[in-house]
Amino acid sequence: MEIDGTLLTILGTLAGILILSGWVEQIIKGYKTKSLKDVSKYLMILISAGAGLWLLYGLIVEDVFIIGTNLAAIVLMVTVLIMKKRYDQVRQFSD
Repeated sequence: MEIDGTLLTILGTLAGILILSGWVEQIIKGYKTKSLKDVSKYLMILISAGAGLWLLYGLIVEDVFIIGTNLAAIVLMVTVLIMKKRYDQVRQFSD
């Protein structure tokens, strides 16, 4: 099946937006509550590693959607990990 470039662009853009919007919501919620205690750091590390491998794959096949989405995903997940570490330390000292 042949798909034209415009449809592929729309598909890639929508896929990226959907995948990344969950992380943006998590960052906003964590910032407002100053708590990410329910977020597993191991899950975040594994997802970041997977995104890193997808990024490498995207670079090899030169796919802008895979590269952009996974680069943004890594940035957002690192942001969540940093927030989690910071908020967990603050909570630990206040308990």
